[in-house]
Amino acid sequence: MNVQTTLNFYGRTEEEVNFYCRTIGAETLFTMRFRECPDPSQMRPGLEEKIFHATFRIGSTEVMASDCGCERPPTETTFAGFSFALRVETAEKAERFFAALSEGGQIQIPLLKTFFAERYGIVMDRFGISWKIMVESSSQNRDRK
Repeated sequence: MNVQTTLNFYGRTEEEVNFYCRTIGAETLFTMRFRECPDPSQMRPGLEEKIFHATFRIGSTEVMASDCGCERPPTETTFAGFSFALRVETAEKAERFFAALSEGGQIQIPLLKTFFAERYGIVMDRFGISWKIMVESSSQNRDRK
């Protein structure tokens, strides 16, 4: 069994995927627009250029994204308790990704050395996705082996 994350961005999926490719080195694996769907009769007018399905990879993790549902805006019942945990090898890489993701976003916890990590911080990117960026301490790396 495999569980994958799907991000829905209410019409901004292409911008979101391109942002992650540019800022943290994600790689686009697949993109299908609504106009490319096998049965366009089931598509609502105005969505032709929106993303029906995209898959991108961050490191070894594949993430799916879609504009499905973009015709209805988020409501008070929209789930908001989600974040990515991005573990990187060096403080330099953490600082670079943290700075890139914070452009147009909001720093929630500055990227600092902590008792549990060489660097740890939380940033909400311009799309409202929360990223926990972490460089594990060398003792944690040894314990994982």
